[in-house]
Amino acid sequence: MADNNNCGCWTFLKRGVCNSSSSTTHSANTIPRTSLVYDAATETRCLNASNRELFPPSEARLSSDNLDPPTSTKTKSPRQLLQFTFQELKSATGNFRPDSILGEGGFGYVFKGWIEENGAPAKPGSRITVAVKSLKLDGLQGHREWVVEVAFLGQLHHPNLVKLIGYCIEEDHRLLVYEFMTRGSLENHLFRRTIPLPWSNRIKITLGAAKGLAFLHGGPEPVIYRDFKTSNILLDSEYNAKLSDFGLAKAGPQGDKTHVSTRVVGTYGYAAPEYVMTGHLTSKSDVYSFGVVLLEILTGRRSMDKKRPSGEQNLVTWARPYLADKRKLYQLVDPRLELNYSLKGVLKVSQLAYNCLHRDPKARPTMDEVVKVLTPLQDLNDLAILSHHSRLSQQGRRKKKPEGTKSTKDSPLNIGKHRKDEIKLQLCK
Repeated sequence: MADNNNCGCWTFLKRGVCNSSSSTTHSANTIPRTSLVYDAATETRCLNASNRELFPPSEARLSSDNLDPPTSTKTKSPRQLLQFTFQELKSATGNFRPDSILGEGGFGYVFKGWIEENGAPAKPGSRITVAVKSLKLDGLQGHREWVVEVAFLGQLHHPNLVKLIGYCIEEDHRLLVYEFMTRGSLENHLFRRTIPLPWSNRIKITLGAAKGLAFLHGGPEPVIYRDFKTSNILLDSEYNAKLSDFGLAKAGPQGDKTHVSTRVVGTYGYAAPEYVMTGHLTSKSDVYSFGVVLLEILTGRRSMDKKRPSGEQNLVTWARPYLADKRKLYQLVDPRLELNYSLKGVLKVSQLAYNCLHRDPKARPTMDEVVKVLTPLQDLNDLAILSHHSRLSQQGRRKKKPEGTKSTKDSPLNIGKHRKDEIKLQLCK
């Protein structure tokens, strides 16, 4: 087995010198922190060579093939990542105190922290706010995903990808430092907030996430995200969407290859059926996952919800009949929106979701095509509630009732039914 001490390389950009992990502490103290870049590709290749047989296939979460980061023209200049010590991040997060926890997952915890512009710890509430992800100490596999995250996010630059600021690799500690996303995840806004997310914000978020995926798929060496879901879509103060958590990302097929064969990972309810069945991964696998999220945004329902009746627990299975019938589309719309959504927008989003969820991967649109469909939806103002009020106003002018009389059609018992009938008529036009 290869010597693990040689795994991990920080490249001195100006001097062209490479130091191994064993000399990390010394090098960090003798040169400026901004001149260090973690060479995740070297780390990954070393891991693959030295640890290939440590985990049997049934226990491994990531395959060991094809983990190198992309090197296409869009990513040829690696971002200079800050290298933090564990003590610095401990200070930046207030000793990882419980009240600074932003989230929790299988990887571990995400803490809120503060740093100076040069990366030094700052007092809480001052300077630059960051999110610090601390991986659980569960051995090689957690480290593999940490490496992949650094490899991809350290080189990929796009407004709709969360920015990786730096990292910490010290003894058993593996931490990542990201830009802080003020409004948290899309999952929280859709499923955990009492105030419903407005339709205009839903469209903005959907478009931003689509642009992020289109960027990943669009280069000479495409990247397959492989874990597209609402909890991985983070929002800034203006509801701009950014994709996060690249631990499962995979370099796409090269040359004449049509797919990448890999172990099946991801989240149940979002993964494309052909990928689950065969392990064949393509960019269209991401498109299917996008279709699932599109349905969640449209309906306000989770992709999988065991609390619902048996026929409604799987969102895609429940929604397909409605997506295929314009007369039933209104039944899909999140009821918390009431009538505050675009009629044309619902039609377009529903049709797009239907196409993204096509059982034949080749029939699904590309993410570039998805972006083209979504872009004009930002400017639609044909709100269903305006159509409803206009219709009521016309009815009132045509048939004015004598004083003291009250139409049963406008009673609280019937108003909901009339609204649905009107929306059905509008959608069928």
